[in-house]
Amino acid sequence: MAKFELRLPKMGESVAEATITNWLKKVGEKIDADEAVLEIATDKVDSEVPSEVSGVLTEILFNVDDVVLVGQTIAIIETEGGVVEVAKETAQAVTEVSKTVDLSGEQAKQTAKDAVAAPVNFSDSEKFFSPLVKNIAKEEGVTIAELEAIQGAGKDGRVTKNDILEYVKNRSSQPATPAPAAEAPKVAMVAQKAAPVSVNGGDEIVEMDRMRKLISGYMVASVQTSAHVQSFIEVDVTNIVKWRDKVKNAFEKREGEKLTYTPIFMEAVAKALKDFPGMNISVDGDYIIKRKNINLGMAAALPNGNLIVPVIKNADQLNLVGMAKAVNDLGNRAKLGKLKPDDTQGGTYTVTNVGTFGSVFGTPIINQPQVGILALGAIRKVPAVIETPEGDFIGIRQKMFLSHSYDHRVVDGALGGSFVKRVADYLEAFDSNRDF
Repeated sequence: MAKFELRLPKMGESVAEATITNWLKKVGEKIDADEAVLEIATDKVDSEVPSEVSGVLTEILFNVDDVVLVGQTIAIIETEGGVVEVAKETAQAVTEVSKTVDLSGEQAKQTAKDAVAAPVNFSDSEKFFSPLVKNIAKEEGVTIAELEAIQGAGKDGRVTKNDILEYVKNRSSQPATPAPAAEAPKVAMVAQKAAPVSVNGGDEIVEMDRMRKLISGYMVASVQTSAHVQSFIEVDVTNIVKWRDKVKNAFEKREGEKLTYTPIFMEAVAKALKDFPGMNISVDGDYIIKRKNINLGMAAALPNGNLIVPVIKNADQLNLVGMAKAVNDLGNRAKLGKLKPDDTQGGTYTVTNVGTFGSVFGTPIINQPQVGILALGAIRKVPAVIETPEGDFIGIRQKMFLSHSYDHRVVDGALGGSFVKRVADYLEAFDSNRDF
Protein backbone atom coordinates (compact mmCIF):
# COMPACT_ATOMS: atom_id res chain seq x y z
CA MET A 1 0.00 0.00 0.00
CA ALA A 2 1.14 3.55 -0.74
CA LYS A 3 -0.04 6.96 0.37
CA PHE A 4 -1.36 9.55 -2.10
CA GLU A 5 -1.70 13.22 -1.23
CA LEU A 6 -4.98 14.84 -2.26
CA ARG A 7 -4.13 18.52 -2.75
CA LEU A 8 -6.34 21.55 -3.24
CA PRO A 9 -6.16 22.00 -7.03
CA LYS A 10 -5.37 25.23 -8.87
CA MET A 11 -8.70 26.92 -9.63
CA GLY A 12 -7.70 29.97 -11.64
CA GLU A 13 -4.85 32.45 -11.82
CA SER A 14 -6.21 34.74 -9.11
CA VAL A 15 -7.65 32.08 -6.77
CA ALA A 16 -5.21 31.45 -3.92
CA GLU A 17 -7.40 29.72 -1.35
CA ALA A 18 -10.75 28.04 -0.75
CA THR A 19 -12.98 27.16 2.18
CA ILE A 20 -13.95 23.54 2.82
CA THR A 21 -17.75 23.38 3.03
CA ASN A 22 -18.45 19.66 3.15
CA TRP A 23 -16.63 16.33 3.21
CA LEU A 24 -18.45 13.88 0.93
CA LYS A 25 -16.32 10.94 2.10
CA LYS A 26 -15.39 9.74 5.57
CA VAL A 27 -12.18 8.17 6.82
CA GLY A 28 -12.20 4.46 5.93
CA GLU A 29 -14.43 4.83 2.87
CA LYS A 30 -13.37 3.62 -0.58
CA ILE A 31 -12.90 6.21 -3.31
CA ASP A 32 -12.86 5.69 -7.07
CA ALA A 33 -10.74 7.76 -9.43
CA ASP A 34 -12.52 11.02 -10.45
CA GLU A 35 -15.03 10.58 -7.60
CA ALA A 36 -15.78 13.75 -5.61
CA VAL A 37 -14.22 13.70 -2.13
CA LEU A 38 -15.21 17.10 -0.75
CA GLU A 39 -16.93 20.37 -1.61
CA ILE A 40 -15.12 23.71 -1.49
CA ALA A 41 -16.05 27.34 -1.92
CA THR A 42 -14.02 30.27 -3.21
CA ASP A 43 -15.18 33.86 -2.90
CA LYS A 44 -17.29 33.31 -6.04
CA VAL A 45 -18.01 29.68 -6.86
CA ASP A 46 -18.76 26.40 -5.07
CA SER A 47 -17.20 23.28 -6.58
CA GLU A 48 -16.13 19.71 -5.87
CA VAL A 49 -12.64 18.24 -5.54
CA PRO A 50 -12.33 14.80 -7.15
CA SER A 51 -9.75 12.15 -6.38
CA GLU A 52 -7.07 11.45 -8.96
CA VAL A 53 -6.70 7.85 -7.79
CA SER A 54 -8.70 4.94 -6.44
CA GLY A 55 -8.14 3.88 -2.87
CA VAL A 56 -9.25 4.30 0.73
CA LEU A 57 -9.47 7.65 2.53
CA THR A 58 -7.22 7.24 5.56
CA GLU A 59 -6.76 10.78 6.83
CA ILE A 60 -8.57 14.14 6.66
CA LEU A 61 -6.21 17.03 7.40
CA PHE A 62 -8.70 19.93 7.50
CA ASN A 63 -12.16 20.42 8.94
CA VAL A 64 -15.28 22.03 7.48
CA ASP A 65 -14.95 25.86 7.37
CA ASP A 66 -11.14 25.65 7.30
CA VAL A 67 -9.45 27.91 4.74
CA VAL A 68 -6.90 26.00 2.63
CA LEU A 69 -4.26 27.35 0.25
CA VAL A 70 -4.00 26.07 -3.32
CA GLY A 71 -1.49 23.21 -3.40
CA GLN A 72 -1.88 22.23 0.25
CA THR A 73 -2.52 18.58 1.07
CA ILE A 74 -6.07 18.19 2.39
CA ALA A 75 -6.36 14.42 2.70
CA ILE A 76 -4.41 11.17 2.44
CA ILE A 77 -5.63 8.28 0.27
CA GLU A 78 -4.10 4.83 0.58
CA THR A 79 -3.52 3.20 -2.80
CA GLU A 80 -1.88 0.14 -4.25
CA GLY A 81 1.20 1.15 -6.22
CA GLY A 82 4.39 3.16 -5.96
CA VAL A 83 5.41 5.05 -2.85
CA VAL A 84 4.12 8.62 -2.58
CA GLU A 85 5.66 10.89 0.01
CA VAL A 86 3.34 12.89 2.25
CA ALA A 87 3.54 16.68 1.74
CA LYS A 88 5.04 18.94 4.35
CA GLU A 89 3.40 22.33 3.61
CA THR A 90 1.63 22.62 6.94
CA ALA A 91 4.60 21.31 8.91
CA GLN A 92 6.94 23.73 7.14
CA ALA A 93 4.73 26.71 7.92
CA VAL A 94 4.67 25.78 11.60
CA THR A 95 8.40 25.07 11.63
CA GLU A 96 9.19 28.54 10.29
CA VAL A 97 7.16 30.18 13.04
CA SER A 98 8.47 27.79 15.67
CA LYS A 99 12.08 28.70 14.85
CA THR A 100 11.28 32.38 15.23
CA VAL A 101 9.65 31.78 18.59
CA ASP A 102 12.56 29.49 19.62
CA LEU A 103 10.36 26.62 20.75
CA SER A 104 11.71 23.21 21.63
CA GLY A 105 11.01 20.23 19.36
CA GLU A 106 8.22 18.95 21.58
CA GLN A 107 6.62 22.37 21.84
CA ALA A 108 6.69 22.78 18.07
CA LYS A 109 4.94 19.45 17.61
CA GLN A 110 2.27 20.43 20.12
CA THR A 111 1.83 23.79 18.38
CA ALA A 112 1.24 22.06 15.04
CA LYS A 113 -1.22 19.67 16.62
CA ASP A 114 -3.16 22.47 18.32
CA ALA A 115 -3.19 24.57 15.15
CA VAL A 116 -4.95 21.88 13.12
CA ALA A 117 -7.58 21.55 15.82
CA ALA A 118 -8.24 25.27 16.08
CA PRO A 119 -9.43 26.67 12.71
CA VAL A 120 -9.86 30.42 12.33
CA ASN A 121 -12.89 31.85 10.53
CA PHE A 122 -11.50 34.85 8.63
CA SER A 123 -14.94 35.75 7.22
CA ASP A 124 -15.70 37.34 10.60
CA SER A 125 -13.24 40.13 9.84
CA GLU A 126 -13.70 43.06 7.48
CA LYS A 127 -9.93 43.60 7.22
CA PHE A 128 -7.77 42.20 4.43
CA PHE A 129 -5.19 39.57 5.35
CA SER A 130 -2.93 37.86 2.83
CA PRO A 131 -3.12 34.05 2.44
CA LEU A 132 0.32 33.71 4.08
CA VAL A 133 -0.71 35.76 7.12
CA LYS A 134 -3.94 33.76 7.41
CA ASN A 135 -2.01 30.50 7.22
CA ILE A 136 0.41 31.52 9.96
CA ALA A 137 -2.46 32.77 12.14
CA LYS A 138 -4.25 29.48 11.68
CA GLU A 139 -1.21 27.36 12.46
CA GLU A 140 -0.38 29.40 15.57
CA GLY A 141 -3.95 29.64 16.83
CA VAL A 142 -4.06 33.44 16.55
CA THR A 143 -7.67 34.58 16.90
CA ILE A 144 -9.42 37.12 14.66
CA ALA A 145 -9.50 39.59 17.58
CA GLU A 146 -5.73 39.27 18.03
CA LEU A 147 -5.07 39.53 14.31
CA GLU A 148 -7.17 42.69 13.96
CA ALA A 149 -5.33 44.28 16.91
CA ILE A 150 -1.89 43.90 15.30
CA GLN A 151 -0.53 47.21 13.99
CA GLY A 152 0.51 46.33 10.46
CA ALA A 153 3.58 47.81 8.80
CA GLY A 154 2.30 47.16 5.29
CA LYS A 155 0.46 49.47 2.91
CA ASP A 156 -2.70 50.96 4.46
CA GLY A 157 -1.80 49.28 7.76
CA ARG A 158 -1.96 45.74 6.40
CA VAL A 159 -0.44 43.00 8.54
CA THR A 160 2.70 41.54 6.96
CA LYS A 161 4.47 38.23 7.52
CA ASN A 162 7.05 39.90 9.77
CA ASP A 163 4.30 41.60 11.79
CA ILE A 164 2.56 38.35 12.70
CA LEU A 165 5.82 36.48 13.30
CA GLU A 166 6.91 39.22 15.70
CA TYR A 167 3.52 39.11 17.41
CA VAL A 168 3.71 35.32 17.87
CA LYS A 169 7.23 35.64 19.24
CA ASN A 170 6.22 38.26 21.82
CA ARG A 171 2.97 36.48 22.67
CA SER A 172 4.84 33.33 23.69
CA SER A 173 6.31 35.15 26.70
CA GLN A 174 3.04 36.80 27.79
CA PRO A 175 0.02 35.35 29.58
CA ALA A 176 -2.84 34.48 27.30
CA THR A 177 -5.87 36.78 27.28
CA PRO A 178 -8.92 35.11 28.80
CA ALA A 179 -11.21 33.97 25.99
CA PRO A 180 -14.55 34.93 27.63
CA ALA A 181 -13.52 38.60 27.92
CA ALA A 182 -12.65 38.75 24.21
CA GLU A 183 -15.93 37.14 23.19
CA ALA A 184 -18.17 39.21 25.45
CA PRO A 185 -18.45 42.28 23.18
CA LYS A 186 -19.33 40.07 20.22
CA VAL A 187 -22.15 38.38 22.15
CA ALA A 188 -23.43 41.72 23.33
CA MET A 189 -23.38 43.01 19.77
CA VAL A 190 -25.36 40.04 18.49
CA ALA A 191 -27.89 40.47 21.26
CA GLN A 192 -28.20 44.16 20.50
CA LYS A 193 -28.82 43.50 16.81
CA ALA A 194 -31.35 40.79 17.51
CA ALA A 195 -33.33 42.76 20.10
CA PRO A 196 -35.59 44.76 17.72
CA VAL A 197 -36.65 41.61 15.83
CA SER A 198 -39.99 40.16 16.89
CA VAL A 199 -41.06 36.58 16.26
CA ASN A 200 -44.52 36.95 17.79
CA GLY A 201 -46.49 37.47 14.59
CA GLY A 202 -45.08 34.60 12.61
CA ASP A 203 -41.84 36.41 11.83
CA GLU A 204 -38.85 34.21 11.14
CA ILE A 205 -35.16 34.92 11.64
CA VAL A 206 -33.05 33.25 8.97
CA GLU A 207 -29.28 33.52 8.78
CA MET A 208 -27.86 34.55 5.41
CA ASP A 209 -26.22 31.74 3.48
CA ARG A 210 -22.52 31.99 2.70
CA MET A 211 -23.02 33.41 -0.80
CA ARG A 212 -25.46 36.07 0.39
CA LYS A 213 -22.99 37.14 3.08
CA LEU A 214 -20.29 37.50 0.44
CA ILE A 215 -22.57 39.46 -1.88
CA SER A 216 -23.60 41.70 0.99
CA GLY A 217 -19.98 42.43 1.80
CA TYR A 218 -19.09 43.13 -1.85
CA MET A 219 -22.00 45.53 -2.34
CA VAL A 220 -21.27 47.57 0.79
CA ALA A 221 -17.54 47.66 0.01
CA SER A 222 -18.20 48.83 -3.56
CA VAL A 223 -20.43 51.72 -2.49
CA GLN A 224 -17.89 52.74 0.14
CA THR A 225 -15.04 52.54 -2.39
CA SER A 226 -16.44 54.11 -5.57
CA ALA A 227 -18.16 57.42 -6.16
CA HIS A 228 -21.15 56.02 -8.05
CA VAL A 229 -22.85 58.18 -10.67
CA GLN A 230 -25.33 57.16 -13.39
CA SER A 231 -26.19 58.05 -16.97
CA PHE A 232 -29.39 56.84 -18.67
CA ILE A 233 -30.29 56.63 -22.34
CA GLU A 234 -33.30 55.30 -24.22
CA VAL A 235 -32.62 53.09 -27.23
CA ASP A 236 -34.79 52.12 -30.17
CA VAL A 237 -34.21 48.38 -30.70
CA THR A 238 -37.03 47.76 -33.16
CA ASN A 239 -34.65 46.49 -35.87
CA ILE A 240 -33.04 44.07 -33.41
CA VAL A 241 -36.39 42.67 -32.26
CA LYS A 242 -37.58 42.15 -35.85
CA TRP A 243 -34.29 40.56 -36.92
CA ARG A 244 -34.20 38.16 -33.99
CA ASP A 245 -37.81 37.11 -34.56
CA LYS A 246 -36.93 36.43 -38.20
CA VAL A 247 -33.75 34.39 -37.70
CA LYS A 248 -33.99 32.75 -34.25
CA ASN A 249 -35.40 29.44 -35.51
CA ALA A 250 -32.85 29.16 -38.32
CA PHE A 251 -30.09 30.15 -35.90
CA GLU A 252 -31.01 27.40 -33.44
CA LYS A 253 -31.33 24.83 -36.23
CA ARG A 254 -27.94 25.65 -37.73
CA GLU A 255 -25.91 26.41 -34.59
CA GLY A 256 -27.71 24.29 -32.00
CA GLU A 257 -27.98 27.36 -29.76
CA LYS A 258 -30.89 29.58 -28.74
CA LEU A 259 -30.51 33.20 -29.83
CA THR A 260 -31.41 35.64 -27.06
CA TYR A 261 -30.95 39.40 -26.99
CA THR A 262 -28.02 39.18 -24.58
CA PRO A 263 -25.26 38.29 -27.12
CA ILE A 264 -26.42 41.12 -29.38
CA PHE A 265 -26.12 43.59 -26.51
CA MET A 266 -22.77 42.12 -25.43
CA GLU A 267 -21.43 42.53 -28.96
CA ALA A 268 -22.34 46.23 -28.89
CA VAL A 269 -20.75 46.73 -25.44
CA ALA A 270 -17.50 45.05 -26.55
CA LYS A 271 -17.32 47.35 -29.59
CA ALA A 272 -17.93 50.43 -27.43
CA LEU A 273 -15.18 49.39 -25.01
CA LYS A 274 -12.74 49.23 -27.91
CA ASP A 275 -13.80 52.77 -28.84
CA PHE A 276 -13.54 53.99 -25.24
CA PRO A 277 -10.67 52.08 -23.55
CA GLY A 278 -10.96 54.50 -20.63
CA MET A 279 -13.94 52.40 -19.48
CA ASN A 280 -11.93 49.18 -19.66
CA ILE A 281 -9.79 49.97 -16.63
CA SER A 282 -9.58 49.18 -12.93
CA VAL A 283 -8.37 51.09 -9.88
CA ASP A 284 -5.74 49.98 -7.38
CA GLY A 285 -5.27 52.64 -4.73
CA ASP A 286 -3.87 55.71 -6.48
CA TYR A 287 -3.09 53.78 -9.66
CA ILE A 288 -5.17 53.16 -12.79
CA ILE A 289 -4.70 49.81 -14.55
CA LYS A 290 -5.46 49.88 -18.27
CA ARG A 291 -6.71 46.44 -19.20
CA LYS A 292 -5.39 44.92 -22.42
CA ASN A 293 -8.18 42.38 -22.84
CA ILE A 294 -11.90 43.06 -22.95
CA ASN A 295 -13.47 40.49 -20.62
CA LEU A 296 -17.20 41.01 -20.17
CA GLY A 297 -18.90 39.87 -16.98
CA MET A 298 -22.57 38.92 -17.26
CA ALA A 299 -24.79 38.63 -14.20
CA ALA A 300 -26.42 35.18 -14.07
CA ALA A 301 -28.74 33.39 -11.65
CA LEU A 302 -27.58 30.54 -9.41
CA PRO A 303 -29.82 27.61 -8.40
CA ASN A 304 -30.37 29.18 -4.94
CA GLY A 305 -31.54 32.48 -6.42
CA ASN A 306 -28.32 34.38 -5.78
CA LEU A 307 -26.48 36.08 -8.62
CA ILE A 308 -22.99 35.44 -9.92
CA VAL A 309 -20.92 37.10 -12.63
CA PRO A 310 -19.22 34.67 -15.02
CA VAL A 311 -16.85 36.27 -17.52
CA ILE A 312 -16.68 36.10 -21.33
CA LYS A 313 -12.95 36.31 -22.04
CA ASN A 314 -11.75 38.39 -25.02
CA ALA A 315 -15.33 39.28 -25.91
CA ASP A 316 -14.27 41.74 -28.61
CA GLN A 317 -12.77 38.86 -30.63
CA LEU A 318 -16.04 36.92 -30.85
CA ASN A 319 -18.58 37.15 -33.65
CA LEU A 320 -22.29 36.93 -32.84
CA VAL A 321 -22.33 33.13 -33.05
CA GLY A 322 -19.35 32.83 -30.73
CA MET A 323 -20.89 35.35 -28.33
CA ALA A 324 -24.18 33.43 -28.27
CA LYS A 325 -22.38 30.16 -27.51
CA ALA A 326 -20.38 31.79 -24.70
CA VAL A 327 -23.45 33.46 -23.17
CA ASN A 328 -25.51 30.26 -23.28
CA ASP A 329 -22.69 28.09 -21.94
CA LEU A 330 -21.98 30.33 -18.93
CA GLY A 331 -25.67 30.95 -18.25
CA ASN A 332 -26.57 27.25 -18.34
CA ARG A 333 -23.64 26.21 -16.15
CA ALA A 334 -24.52 28.94 -13.67
CA LYS A 335 -28.08 27.59 -13.39
CA LEU A 336 -26.74 24.08 -12.83
CA GLY A 337 -24.12 25.22 -10.32
CA LYS A 338 -21.34 23.93 -12.59
CA LEU A 339 -19.25 27.07 -12.97
CA LYS A 340 -15.54 26.76 -12.28
CA PRO A 341 -13.65 29.35 -10.21
CA ASP A 342 -11.76 30.55 -13.29
CA ASP A 343 -15.10 31.30 -15.03
CA THR A 344 -15.66 34.25 -12.69
CA GLN A 345 -12.14 35.72 -12.77
CA GLY A 346 -10.60 38.50 -14.83
CA GLY A 347 -13.65 40.59 -15.73
CA THR A 348 -12.95 44.14 -16.92
CA TYR A 349 -16.54 45.40 -17.37
CA THR A 350 -19.94 44.01 -16.34
CA VAL A 351 -23.41 43.87 -17.90
CA THR A 352 -26.56 43.00 -15.94
CA ASN A 353 -30.04 42.47 -17.38
CA VAL A 354 -32.58 43.99 -14.99
CA GLY A 355 -35.19 43.77 -17.75
CA THR A 356 -35.44 40.04 -17.08
CA PHE A 357 -37.43 40.94 -13.96
CA GLY A 358 -39.56 43.57 -15.71
CA SER A 359 -37.55 46.60 -14.56
CA VAL A 360 -37.47 49.51 -17.00
CA PHE A 361 -34.09 50.69 -15.70
CA GLY A 362 -31.93 50.41 -12.59
CA THR A 363 -28.84 51.74 -10.84
CA PRO A 364 -26.47 48.77 -10.58
CA ILE A 365 -23.53 48.68 -8.16
CA ILE A 366 -20.05 48.50 -9.69
CA ASN A 367 -18.25 45.16 -9.58
CA GLN A 368 -14.92 46.13 -7.95
CA PRO A 369 -12.23 46.84 -9.04
CA GLN A 370 -13.93 47.66 -12.35
CA VAL A 371 -15.13 51.20 -12.99
CA GLY A 372 -18.42 50.63 -14.81
CA ILE A 373 -21.49 48.41 -15.10
CA LEU A 374 -24.36 48.56 -17.60
CA ALA A 375 -27.95 47.58 -16.75
CA LEU A 376 -30.23 46.49 -19.61
CA GLY A 377 -33.86 47.44 -19.08
CA ALA A 378 -36.97 45.67 -20.33
CA ILE A 379 -37.87 46.01 -24.03
CA ARG A 380 -41.32 47.59 -24.39
CA LYS A 381 -43.64 48.71 -27.17
CA VAL A 382 -44.08 52.46 -26.80
CA PRO A 383 -45.46 55.31 -28.91
CA ALA A 384 -42.61 57.31 -30.42
CA VAL A 385 -42.00 60.24 -32.72
CA ILE A 386 -40.54 58.95 -35.99
CA GLU A 387 -38.67 61.44 -38.12
CA THR A 388 -38.81 61.02 -41.92
CA PRO A 389 -37.97 63.27 -44.91
CA GLU A 390 -41.72 63.70 -45.39
CA GLY A 391 -42.23 64.83 -41.81
CA ASP A 392 -42.68 63.47 -38.31
CA PHE A 393 -45.36 60.99 -37.24
CA ILE A 394 -46.27 58.84 -34.24
CA GLY A 395 -45.59 55.13 -34.47
CA ILE A 396 -45.14 52.04 -32.28
CA ARG A 397 -41.48 51.22 -31.57
CA GLN A 398 -39.61 48.70 -29.42
CA LYS A 399 -37.55 50.65 -26.90
CA MET A 400 -35.44 50.06 -23.80
CA PHE A 401 -33.33 51.99 -21.31
CA LEU A 402 -29.61 51.56 -20.74
CA SER A 403 -28.47 52.50 -17.22
CA HIS A 404 -24.75 53.10 -16.87
CA SER A 405 -23.18 53.26 -13.38
CA TYR A 406 -19.55 54.40 -13.33
CA ASP A 407 -16.84 55.36 -10.87
CA HIS A 408 -16.66 59.15 -10.75
CA ARG A 409 -13.20 59.01 -9.16
CA VAL A 410 -11.68 58.13 -12.53
CA VAL A 411 -14.54 58.40 -15.06
CA ASP A 412 -16.08 61.80 -15.63
CA GLY A 413 -19.52 62.49 -17.07
CA ALA A 414 -18.25 63.05 -20.59
CA LEU A 415 -16.64 59.61 -20.79
CA GLY A 416 -19.41 57.79 -18.92
CA GLY A 417 -22.15 59.43 -21.01
CA SER A 418 -20.30 59.06 -24.32
CA PHE A 419 -19.67 55.39 -23.71
CA VAL A 420 -23.31 54.47 -23.08
CA LYS A 421 -24.33 56.67 -26.05
CA ARG A 422 -21.95 54.69 -28.27
CA VAL A 423 -23.53 51.42 -27.10
CA ALA A 424 -26.94 52.87 -28.00
CA ASP A 425 -25.66 53.98 -31.42
CA TYR A 426 -24.43 50.47 -32.21
CA LEU A 427 -27.78 48.98 -31.19
CA GLU A 428 -29.85 51.47 -33.20
CA ALA A 429 -27.62 51.00 -36.26
CA PHE A 430 -28.08 47.22 -36.15
CA ASP A 431 -28.38 45.88 -39.69
CA SER A 432 -31.68 44.02 -39.93
CA ASN A 433 -30.52 42.37 -43.17
CA ARG A 434 -27.32 40.91 -41.73
CA ASP A 435 -26.58 37.23 -41.61
CA PHE A 436 -25.69 35.55 -38.34
